[in-house]
Amino acid sequence: MCLAVPMQVISTDGQTLVAEIDGVKRPASLIMLGEEVAVGDYVLIHAGFAISRLDEDEALATLALMRECLEKAQEKP
Repeated sequence: MCLAVPMQVISTDGQTLVAEIDGVKRPASLIMLGEEVAVGDYVLIHAGFAISRLDEDEALATLALMRECLEKAQEKP
């Protein structure tokens, strides 16, 4: 199974970016993304690549669902 995680861009040089979520920072390549991103934008990060830009509402809703799934998984023995 593959998983892409919404993360917020905290820096970019036009070829790579650094994104952060919940205090975790990751570099990612912009080579797969066909549009420009700016600091503050949300992107989907998968395997070291930014693969899609998301609007903030979509990113936050996705993160809320992911957190809910993690919480439920931790409740089960």
